[in-house]
Amino acid sequence: MLFKLSFKNMKKSIKDYSIYFLTLVLGVAIFYMFNSLDSQQAMLEVSKSTHEMITLLISMLGFVSVFVAVVLGLLIVYANNFLINRRKKEFGIYMTLGMGKRQISKIILLETIFVGMISLIVGLAIGIFASQFMSVLVAKLFEADMSDFKFVFSRDACIKTCIYFAVMYFAVMIFNTITVSRYKLINLLNATKKNETVKIRNPFLAILIFIVGASVLGYAYYIVTVRSNTLRAEKDLIKPILMGIVGTVAVFWSLSSFILTTIKKIKNVYLKDTNMFVLRQINNKINTTVVSMSVICIMLFMTITILSSSLSLRNSMQKDLLEMTPVDLNLEKMANIPEVYKNTYGKEVQSTKEQREDSKLLISETLKNNGLDMSVLKDIVEVSLYIQEDLTLEKFLGDKFEEIDKEYPFLIYSNAEEIVKLSDYNKIARAYGIEEYSLNDDEYIMLCDFDNQVGIRNRALADGNNNLEIAGKTYRSKYNECKKGFIEMNVSHSNTGILIVPDSCNLTEKMKEKYFLVANYNAITDEEKEEIEKIFIESDSTLIQNLNNNGIGIYGMTKISIIESSLGLTTIIIFIAIYLGIIFLIASSVILALKQLTDSSDNKQRYTILRKIGCDEKMINKALFRQIGIFFGMPLILAIIHSIFGIQFALNMLSGIAKANELLPSIIVTVIVIGIIYGSYFIATYIGSKNIIKEE
Repeated sequence: MLFKLSFKNMKKSIKDYSIYFLTLVLGVAIFYMFNSLDSQQAMLEVSKSTHEMITLLISMLGFVSVFVAVVLGLLIVYANNFLINRRKKEFGIYMTLGMGKRQISKIILLETIFVGMISLIVGLAIGIFASQFMSVLVAKLFEADMSDFKFVFSRDACIKTCIYFAVMYFAVMIFNTITVSRYKLINLLNATKKNETVKIRNPFLAILIFIVGASVLGYAYYIVTVRSNTLRAEKDLIKPILMGIVGTVAVFWSLSSFILTTIKKIKNVYLKDTNMFVLRQINNKINTTVVSMSVICIMLFMTITILSSSLSLRNSMQKDLLEMTPVDLNLEKMANIPEVYKNTYGKEVQSTKEQREDSKLLISETLKNNGLDMSVLKDIVEVSLYIQEDLTLEKFLGDKFEEIDKEYPFLIYSNAEEIVKLSDYNKIARAYGIEEYSLNDDEYIMLCDFDNQVGIRNRALADGNNNLEIAGKTYRSKYNECKKGFIEMNVSHSNTGILIVPDSCNLTEKMKEKYFLVANYNAITDEEKEEIEKIFIESDSTLIQNLNNNGIGIYGMTKISIIESSLGLTTIIIFIAIYLGIIFLIASSVILALKQLTDSSDNKQRYTILRKIGCDEKMINKALFRQIGIFFGMPLILAIIHSIFGIQFALNMLSGIAKANELLPSIIVTVIVIGIIYGSYFIATYIGSKNIIKEE
């Protein structure tokens, strides 16, 4: 009998279950999709390093999935609580007819199992098919070969999804049992007559709190944008974060009363149609949901910022990779190693005779002496880079140093500037296909393409008086600004400063800091290039390992390794960002939807009164639409305002990697994702609320 009653109740309450069911299906589908990568990677033709990156991604997604499962579990409990509250009167009737609380708990248990099984099956079906598109996305992001593409079912992801959701449902069942055991018959029968207590706030206090909250937010925005260069340690970020949270809560605490007080002054708006009713309803809702509205706003802010910034990072890095990897190989080696030198850990080390002798040789000579057939390389260019111990960034900045040091206290100003001769740089520029330069005998050029450093150096160069003494002679800057250029390949424009001097500059052997080699692989096919690549990758190369064991350190970057590491890093960031972003978005939408549905159920009598005083259905539906639109719109609008400054901060922190001009495509994608998910819940909420207020 309980089984039949539970099944009939579920069919009867199908409208109530729509938001609940949608959330469960989306949760299951997304959970399966992101945990099925282990099966999808098996069919991708990728290199060893890319395979390791995918393995790392899968491992990280496993940890993130635990957090996601907790969020989804809380959402399920929250949604289930809405369904229980909607049916209090029904449960009261059951108890009046002699049914015990244990039997009511069994009914709810069976209904939960029915909905859970159906949503799990539907969610897995959607997830399995959607994960095939995920395979294509993974292949595109990692630039993998998809020639062996086939339909993939991940047994492990399916089992993991079932286990996680079984644990969540077990928690829901316990919650339901505890909830029902606390119900009293009189409260159940009178449930529909009870509404939340509405607190009418002092309008003057509300306006004051609103101004204070907005001011706190404004100052937080100022810190993370104008003064973002001072935020380098974790403790520095706590202040603007706390200010953002406090400001958000203050704005929502006062917003409804502030709006109501303001619009009441505009009589032709306040008294028009059902505006008075809508504003009163909004005022009541926001007054009783300050914390939840603040949490929703922060989650939406995180969704917008995470998605926009991560996608922008991907677009910027892809573009930079084309410019920053023009050849196959960069190698470098220390020059003039002294008898005692400091290693990378700052510890003094005694050098060997072999090290000191080798440090006077070019890299190509060292490679030949250690058995490398140099025919594997072509287009070889070798140059020397120099330093002058007393020519530091502080010296370069001159009289601008003190003001710049106050603005950027975390910069290291004591490092010596790197110097390269004009002809040597032009050889590299020719190999890279970038701009070459010319100089008079008394001129120098500062090359810099790292955005933050460009701005700092340009301030020193702007007045044209930035003369430098190099190797006993004074040189003036040819330009009043930095010029673009680089020597070492990298994932992005990260050259913080290189001085180009004329060939006539008296740079001595003692000033020589390191040797630098640029070359291409003497190969045609990708397979041939990958074989040569192994010679210069330490983990695969006997040559490099032997050199390092003998204390002769040759370090380098290869085009293949830079591209693969960059693709791996950005792909991991994007996947986790999308995963968390969508979960936060769903969580925000669900909380708003269920809160609105609960309010519609509680306020049915008010809509009945509207009908009695002459409002037709069109006017009532319009009032409901406005009400839900404002309720959904308020946290989203404030989240968008937060995001404008949050994204700027993220771009400042990722300066040189993510670019502001790459934001538009990312913002468009973010808007589409939010529009689909947030919009779907808005429409479902409106339809559900409309059905509820029509119920007799």
